[in-house]
Amino acid sequence: MRDSKVIAENLLDWYDRHARVLPWRVPPNGAPADPYRVWLSEVMLQQTTVAAVKEYFLRFTALWPTVQDLAAAPDAQVMGEWAGLGYYARARNLLACARAVAERGAFPDTRAGLQELPGIGPYTSAAIASIAFDLPETVVDGNVERVVSRLFAVRTPLPQSRPELTQLAGTMTPQSRPGDYAQAMMDLGATICTPRKPACVICPLTGFCDARAQGIAPDLPAKTPKAPKPERSGIAWIARTGDRILLEERPAKGLLGGTMAFPSACWDGRDLPPPGAADWRDIGTVRHVFTHFSLTMTVMIGDLTGNPERGQLTPLRQIDRDALPGLMRKVWDLAQSEIAA
Repeated sequence: MRDSKVIAENLLDWYDRHARVLPWRVPPNGAPADPYRVWLSEVMLQQTTVAAVKEYFLRFTALWPTVQDLAAAPDAQVMGEWAGLGYYARARNLLACARAVAERGAFPDTRAGLQELPGIGPYTSAAIASIAFDLPETVVDGNVERVVSRLFAVRTPLPQSRPELTQLAGTMTPQSRPGDYAQAMMDLGATICTPRKPACVICPLTGFCDARAQGIAPDLPAKTPKAPKPERSGIAWIARTGDRILLEERPAKGLLGGTMAFPSACWDGRDLPPPGAADWRDIGTVRHVFTHFSLTMTVMIGDLTGNPERGQLTPLRQIDRDALPGLMRKVWDLAQSEIAA
């Protein structure tokens, strides 16, 4: 019979010696974690890798050390600093949540209370409650799903197995040091119980692992094959007037919502005309992959012959490539040689 207490003890002993050093973490068995830093890191880490998030996290916390600082920040500045992390609805929810927390004075200290805040769902509320408030909530991300699927040799493929994996994970969550335990499970999946070639011989839970015993650890978790991404096409316009380039703020809701971008159409459900009269010239295409589709964007450039019909003309020197979303960075990179000519 699997002893969850012994599993937790083994895992926490391993974590005390091998915990990853991350900018949003406190050392194992250390001082309580700052809920603001835990929340910010968890929002950033959604659909993104730890390596990609580190730089953004350090920059955000340097600019806005507290949730009150972030709540007072201008929307455009936050969206600009978020550029490149993708999933821009997260940035809008980030601001909405920061302002809600600032208004109430602090983060709620229960999972139910946290889940009432904008942009905080079941996983994020569990992670904050566990890591910041040391509550015995079950935290299940992709790493934890992999560890649990192997420990219990769950052969049902993802995503169908998700409820079962969450239930099984809950049977192991300890009352003591649940925050460290949650992070230990994540670290185990990220560093030892990896998707390919898991390092079973050095795993602190190898003696409890059914998949290891059955010789199927590398095959789990099974996954339902994904359908090919649909293809979309669109058009982006680089509109010039002297040393100024036309930018527009995208609608608050939807793809790249709330970001500054070059006028575009067709790829996002909006069938818009060019942003003004010009002798438009095709300079090539860029490719970009979103979560649910792949995009081929045709880039047009032209000198406006009158006032633009939308957007704002921005001096060339003020266009910050790093503040543009990833798709628009590719458009800008393609246009650079034409603009310099």
